[in-house]
Amino acid sequence: MLGLLSFGDVTVGFTEEEWQRLDPAQRTLYRDVMLENYSHLVAVGLSIPKPEVILQLEQGEEPWILDSPGQSDP
Repeated sequence: MLGLLSFGDVTVGFTEEEWQRLDPAQRTLYRDVMLENYSHLVAVGLSIPKPEVILQLEQGEEPWILDSPGQSDP
């Protein structure tokens, strides 16, 4: 039997360096796909708190992740 699908199963994360290498069209595509993936999961009944990356995208912030767990924001 297969397990349940999670938001992490359909998420792609970027470091700040990787995010900066994307052109504006790629960033827009990422934003649109991530928001759509989240809305589809909610539509089929996945009940999860809104992930930080979705909050960032909705607010127009850059959604890159830190390079390592111990690194802090500049």
